[in-house]
Order: sequence, then C-alpha cells, then structure tokens
Amino acid sequence: MPADRPTLVFDLESKFLAEEVGGWDHVHRLGLSAAVVLDTRSGVYTRYTEADAGRLIDHLRSAGRIIGYNILRFDYRVLEPYGGEGLAALATIDLLDHLHRTLGFRLSLDSVAEATLGEAKSGEGTLAVQWYRAGEIEKVLDYCQKDVELTWRVFEHGRTHHQVFYRDRSYRKRSVSVAW
Repeated sequence: MPADRPTLVFDLESKFLAEEVGGWDHVHRLGLSAAVVLDTRSGVYTRYTEADAGRLIDHLRSAGRIIGYNILRFDYRVLEPYGGEGLAALATIDLLDHLHRTLGFRLSLDSVAEATLGEAKSGEGTLAVQWYRAGEIEKVLDYCQKDVELTWRVFEHGRTHHQVFYRDRSYRKRSVSVAW
C-alpha cells in the first residue's frame, strides 16, 4: 500500500430492506441512505448521504486500503448504481468475508464485537431504515459511525492478537484465528 494513500474504514446504511427490493439478489436496488468513512491516519470520520454518493465513491477510490464488514457483498453492491462499479477491485479487507472463508458460516458484526470487545452494536440495521424513513438522518449517521468504530476496533484487535471472538449458537465464546 502506498504510504501516501490512507486506510479507510467504511460502512453504509440502505433506504430499503432486502425483501422490499426482491431479495438479496437485488442488493443494488437497496439505495444509499447514509455512509461513514473513517480515515485511520487522521481519526476523522466523514459522513455522507445519498446526495453525496459521488464524493463518497471518490473518497473510497482514493484509499490505499479499505476495511469493512460485509462490504464486498453488500456495501459495494449498494453503491453500484451511483457509479461505484468496480469498487470490489480496490484493496479491500472484508472482515466478514475473511471469517466466512475461515469458519464456513457467516457471523454478525454484533456477535463478533460483543464477544471480542465486550460491546454490542447500537441496534439492528432495520432501525436505520426506519429512522431514514422518519427523516432522522442524524440517527442513521450516528448508527453507521458506531458500526465503523466497532469494525475498526475488531480489525485492530485481530491484527494485534491474531484472533477475534464470536458467540456460537449455544452462546459459548469461541475464538477464530485471523491474519489481516
């Protein structure tokens, strides 16, 4: 990664739920309600709404590396209609993708953050859609920023300790080795 290009941590929230757009095969139809990007060098969070989608995509393309949770299968696909084609070709570390390939099943960010950091998410993604529909965009942005913060902290924990934790179906705490 070039030293002059930042590492960014990214998350977005959608305007619709999957069942409202024909299922998970149509993620590109979900629409962008809000997004947050953390520049890990400066510690600055930048907030975006749908009107800023072009600037968001430019910001992501400026990165040396992008870190997120489920960004390959979700966030990048939501951005495709806004000119975000090809984002998956950027240097990306998708924590969920890594965990899924290692474990053979998918984990929620909430499960990993709670077990690894002792801190749960501030709510479910469906809340963000409700807030968006109610015109409470600041709530959506705050929720999204919290997810970015948790993603960065989980990433840092894994990078430092070479493992993260999750809860299995019996709520037992399990570890998984990571190399990101």
